[in-house]
Amino acid sequence: MENKRVYQVAKEFHISSEALISMLRDMKFETKSHMSVVDEKMFTSIKNQFDKQHDAAIKDIQKKKKITEAIRKKVLTGEEIPASKKRKKKRKRHRTDDAKIVPVAGVNKTQDLKKKERSEKKTRKSRKRRKKVDQAAVQDSFKKTMASISAGTKSKSKKSRSRQEDKKDVEDDRNIVKVSEFVSVTELATQMGIPVNTIIAQCMDLGMMVSINQRLEMDTIILLADEFGFEVEQLGEYAADILSAREINEEDEDKKETRSPVVTVMGHVDHGKTSLLDNIRNSNIAEGEAGGITQHIGAYSVVLPTGQRISFIDTPGHHAFTAMRARGAQVTDIVIIVVAADDSVMPQTIEAIDHAKAAKVPLIIAINKIDLPTADPEKIKGDLSRHDILVEDWGGPYQCQEISAKKGINIDKLLEKVMLEAEMLELKADSSKRAAGVIIDSKLDKGLGPLATVLIQSGTLRIGVYFIAGMVYGRVRAMLDENGNRVEETYPSIPVQIFGMDGIPKAGDKFYTFDTESEAKEIVQKRRLMKREQDFRRLKPITLSDIYDRIKDGEIQDLNLIIKADVDGSLEALSDSLTQIIHDEVRIKIILQGVGGINENDILLASASGAIVIGFHVHPTAVARALAESEGVEIRHYDIIYEVIDSVKKALGGLLKPTLTEKIVGTAEVRDIFKIPKVGNIAGCYVTSGVIKRSSKARLIRDNIDILSSTVSTLKRFKEDVNEVSQGYECGISIDSFNDIRVGDNIEIIEILQEARTI
Repeated sequence: MENKRVYQVAKEFHISSEALISMLRDMKFETKSHMSVVDEKMFTSIKNQFDKQHDAAIKDIQKKKKITEAIRKKVLTGEEIPASKKRKKKRKRHRTDDAKIVPVAGVNKTQDLKKKERSEKKTRKSRKRRKKVDQAAVQDSFKKTMASISAGTKSKSKKSRSRQEDKKDVEDDRNIVKVSEFVSVTELATQMGIPVNTIIAQCMDLGMMVSINQRLEMDTIILLADEFGFEVEQLGEYAADILSAREINEEDEDKKETRSPVVTVMGHVDHGKTSLLDNIRNSNIAEGEAGGITQHIGAYSVVLPTGQRISFIDTPGHHAFTAMRARGAQVTDIVIIVVAADDSVMPQTIEAIDHAKAAKVPLIIAINKIDLPTADPEKIKGDLSRHDILVEDWGGPYQCQEISAKKGINIDKLLEKVMLEAEMLELKADSSKRAAGVIIDSKLDKGLGPLATVLIQSGTLRIGVYFIAGMVYGRVRAMLDENGNRVEETYPSIPVQIFGMDGIPKAGDKFYTFDTESEAKEIVQKRRLMKREQDFRRLKPITLSDIYDRIKDGEIQDLNLIIKADVDGSLEALSDSLTQIIHDEVRIKIILQGVGGINENDILLASASGAIVIGFHVHPTAVARALAESEGVEIRHYDIIYEVIDSVKKALGGLLKPTLTEKIVGTAEVRDIFKIPKVGNIAGCYVTSGVIKRSSKARLIRDNIDILSSTVSTLKRFKEDVNEVSQGYECGISIDSFNDIRVGDNIEIIEILQEARTI
């Protein structure tokens, strides 16, 4: 069976995509969206589930038929249907009432029988009336049963089954409210169909004072919904579900054509990933990269000698860019894992493999540097096998090719295997619909303004159309291919750089096109409104409750950072790496991150929040630099991500409380006690080790038990005050605020050493 998408399988079984996703998740299959791939194993499980439901429905119908036939037979023959238990109890009560009628003195037997006849006549009338009611109930039950059987029989047809599924979905959704965070009280009341005054009253009962237009946090929404018996399904970005549904509805299976594969190249740093891309594209992108690391994500489309096209997504190999690798695997069809033949399978390589597996993307192993004398491809294959990657040479399912990226050995064979994998996937897309895709990278160019690299996944993108990407909207003013040439339109699986947006989108944002500017602008404005609300709630003032919690849990020191970078890919990787630095006593708090140079607003925010400004491949403007000097804001510049991480760790270490250790620098034994007027007891001591110093910390020990910790208030040598007394000499010692010194006590002189800690 060829692999299909979730929405295609859902269409076959006449259910909604959401219902199928829920079913797959219940069966422990990882399914992210309607575009997720359904393999043969998943399809078989779905079919078995529907077969079980079908068999159960048939058995239920047959059971209902038997019951109906029995009812029909009794109705036609006039046989009395047994009354319910409740009616039997009523008849029993009538008999009990009759039994209580007893002859009374003065009443003859004739009258007593007359009463009995009237009672029996009344009982017969009641039974007759009940029988008529029972017959009517039987007829009504018979009609309902026949109707349900008829509906069950009709449900065998596809259209009827689809209607029943739709009805079920509606019933399931009755107690589910689908909302995004920060909806207003009025909007929530409308969703639940409850008067807004009732919602406000419930908030008051919960200790919250709200107005009808006040926006609610998700925790509050869930709490309120639960009070009224509703479950909350949190929506993603505003209109994300509508746009996703639009994308599905516009697709025409008959218009789908074969598209080129999108390939992500992953691997450990210095294993030759960049050299491989360089060889394929016949361009030198390896030079000028700081620290030997590809700092920016790029997407490139190349045409093979056969005329076939492959699009490559280049992801950095350093472990700090784990999040970027994950994003790359989500938009790609095939992953090439590059492993150096003279090295081994590194942790970063395993991370890349795990990302590809999680996204259910086919893997091709490229064993690079086979031209080196120390190359050992078989060792690499063995290392991979220990991580559940068994290549075809070893009888496994994964394609593998030994190559030399620098000398161009077997590169053509590797690309042949890529195209073979693509043919097996049967990649198709409808290029006639409106364009949709994913932002791969974005940056702020000094001369051109905001620009983004977008990978089109379906439809055709043309100059002049309106679009949105996350919280950015605009109109496509120009498009450039990977060589910097202007193009008028682009198709599925082909990346381009676009200009004409009002901001810088984030890498990974979904890209949608619109017919009018008003449609795009409305969605983005609402998304920005929600973002402002989130930011406002995130910067709430500290309350007494917050202070109490901090005291109870132990104060956590924050290192506030403002991060600015030249491209969004580096920004995301940097922030992700820094937020992974976790400690119990200190933490990193990124209060602002953005693409572009450091401006005066960044400095003002840093001054107000006590933050350090980190510039990655960017520098401050002249005004911002002067403002930073006057406000005392520290700006740090970096070109290599290692340096940022190391520097921030050192800064965090400076916030840690130092480790305190005690060092005994002297000991003295008390051999006599002298009472001096107006001074108190002076201990006549003999210094057994080290040095005794005046005003130093001291600990008094009696019978090997600590009596107290204090300081040496008086230190005498004979009658003279001295600053210190060394080992082997006698002295007089008095302890601050303590007068109960006894012969035989020991005095230890302690020095507290502070040792700086590191993260």
